[in-house]
Amino acid sequence: MPTRRTIKSWATVEPQSLGISETYHVPNCVGGEWKDVNISSNDKSLIIPHPLNHDAPLPLYTILDTQVDDLEPFLTSLRRVPKSGRHNPLKDPHRYLEYGEISRRAGEILSSPEGSEFFAQTIIACVPKSHAQAIGEVHVTANFLKNFAGDNVRRLSKSFGVPGDHYGQYSVGHRWPYGPVGLITPFNFPLEIPVLQLMGALYMGNKPFLKPSEQASLVMEQFLRLLHHCGMDMTDVDFLNCRGPVAQELVVQTPVRMTQFTGSSRVGELLAEATRGKIKLEDAGFDWKVLGPDAEGVIDYVAWQCDQDAYALSGQKCSAQSILFVHENYERAGLLDKIRENASKRSLQNLSIGPVLTHTTQEILNKTQELANIPNARILFGGKELENHTIPPCYGAVEPTAVLVPLEEMMKPKYYSMCTTELFAPFQVVTTYNDNTLSLVLEALENMSHHLTAAVVSNDTAFTNQVLAHTVNGTTYAGHRARTTGAPQNHWFGPAGDPRGAGIGTPEAIQMVWSCHREIIHDTIIPSSWTQPLPT
Repeated sequence: MPTRRTIKSWATVEPQSLGISETYHVPNCVGGEWKDVNISSNDKSLIIPHPLNHDAPLPLYTILDTQVDDLEPFLTSLRRVPKSGRHNPLKDPHRYLEYGEISRRAGEILSSPEGSEFFAQTIIACVPKSHAQAIGEVHVTANFLKNFAGDNVRRLSKSFGVPGDHYGQYSVGHRWPYGPVGLITPFNFPLEIPVLQLMGALYMGNKPFLKPSEQASLVMEQFLRLLHHCGMDMTDVDFLNCRGPVAQELVVQTPVRMTQFTGSSRVGELLAEATRGKIKLEDAGFDWKVLGPDAEGVIDYVAWQCDQDAYALSGQKCSAQSILFVHENYERAGLLDKIRENASKRSLQNLSIGPVLTHTTQEILNKTQELANIPNARILFGGKELENHTIPPCYGAVEPTAVLVPLEEMMKPKYYSMCTTELFAPFQVVTTYNDNTLSLVLEALENMSHHLTAAVVSNDTAFTNQVLAHTVNGTTYAGHRARTTGAPQNHWFGPAGDPRGAGIGTPEAIQMVWSCHREIIHDTIIPSSWTQPLPT
């Protein structure tokens, strides 16, 4: 296992020691300096408990509990940033090349056995997930960074020209930074989501402040130290540990011109109002999967993928399978029994099931029972607390759970909202349909409020086209291998149907989220034959 001694040039923690033999304190970074204390007289820290062991001798780590009165250094830092950004196509273009090299170096370290394992173990310590899930997150992040090595950062700001109306006139369209920006990120992918959005902001010339989730702040603190090691100017990013309302106050008090938020829809709407719409959202996803009529020969694969989509990372993915529409052909072939069998193999020992960090056990069980009380509904499996666990009571600890709700009951107004509200936990709603009730399925999909990911599991072209033509989810998989989870670096990931929607990972996503269009019209040559016309 990597330790501070094997990667001592930038790492400041040993992940395996957290909560056992050391209490690490995560500082802020502002104005190019790491700050270990707040400026307010009643300085205090937030204690992050060990997510797997309520009897751990020490907290997992602590972070600064920054208060509104402590924001002055952040206010000053962000107010110094011009609207034209730290760089743009006409100002300090060498910084595009510098970030290409920083990305190359960081991607190389994350791809090394020592670097990848260090971050995998740091992720697992903060957000318990299987090693395969954690190392996969590191690999996606490393691949993203390598994608933007060399000249590919400046290519994000590639301009285009259009001929003008007369000799000497032409227009050039540029991608222009916003200047001071904000980035507020979630706990569930504590490396991948913050890194992909942070680097996009930096590539385009912005100066971001980064406010990570308190539960996973340590991961990005270590990555920021890695960026400094790779040559990033320490003044390029301000790193803020605080509670949500304090971050909102920073956005409101400074000239932050755009904030990107990934997290719950409730908080996203509050920020949208506070920022007066100057926001890009990748918020909650109640993500659906429709299994088509062509079930023959694919039951085992589809059952495996359904289990992965619903229960990997204990269901705490914004792309997790929230509801499964099962065609009667799959039901007759025994799909639900196979999903139950796969879910039963999940174990706390290998973290294929683990703590839920945003709901308590009782909250999840109450939701389960609420749905099970719908007429003719029933718990297919789960609906119980995990056995023999030491997860703190502030978190959730439940078995993978599925509740079957009849489609006709689900569509009733008094039950629909209840059945289509996301529960960030190892939990899904299951319903069945046939060829005659597909229109009811499409109605259910139309009425959903958030449109992040979806899957149409079918190789039947007519069926697939019918569902795709009547839905809008921004990241939709289609075919027998279709899934709802999957946010690699090679394709767009983000919602559709909302002008505030934020994508991640691709050049198009970076350009859309972290830059705006600026048109410069060059008109330089006055004809020698010009005479002044009459006023108009």
